[in-house]
Amino acid sequence: MKEDRRDRLWNEVVEHAQGDAITVGHICAATVCATGVGAAAVTAVLDASPRETVYASTQLASDMAELTVTLGEGPDALFDSPNLVADLAAMEYRTRWPVYAPAAVAAGVRAVFTFPLRVGGVGVGAMALYRAEPGKLNRDQLADALVLTDTVLALLLDAGRNPEPLLDGRWSEQTGPWHPEVHQATGMIAVQLGVTAAVALVRLRAYAFSRDRRLSEVARDVVARRLRFDGSEP
Repeated sequence: MKEDRRDRLWNEVVEHAQGDAITVGHICAATVCATGVGAAAVTAVLDASPRETVYASTQLASDMAELTVTLGEGPDALFDSPNLVADLAAMEYRTRWPVYAPAAVAAGVRAVFTFPLRVGGVGVGAMALYRAEPGKLNRDQLADALVLTDTVLALLLDAGRNPEPLLDGRWSEQTGPWHPEVHQATGMIAVQLGVTAAVALVRLRAYAFSRDRRLSEVARDVVARRLRFDGSEP
């Protein structure tokens, strides 16, 4: 039965590819169809960077992935185990993620389902599924998502990071460094303050959050030398 499921889902991925080489985008498209969600994103920790968006099926998915990076909280902030959130408006999740949950609901996301990409005992990323309506995945949808998560991981490990094509005109991000200016800005802040890259990233996140700005926007200001963190004038 498990092999039948894998065969069925792989055939769906191939159908989405329409004869082209299989990409993460094609797997995400099959996942969206199989689980009945509205959007999907794949994030990973690559090349010792904090985390990168490998693929986002819609602008909303990209915004949600960036929200997690900016705030450092949310169901896909950790890559340890599946996190199935049926309703972000529930008090349990507003308490657990006091900033992320209200922001996600305001953006139109009520349910989030995240699945870790793991190599052995190490979490290297996650696939996140977003839905506008609250509610759980049913048993078959959950099983399909788990199989397709394994497929994403296998493809990433096998093929590396190659540019993703657009799928039927839908917005997508290219595979590769996600917002490279974030990594550049982190390094610049580390030098300015004489701190580690991890501390510099926290400072960058805190600045963006306190001013209700995107992390990437603040990073661009740092890289362009319009903003410094050491108190000196740019």
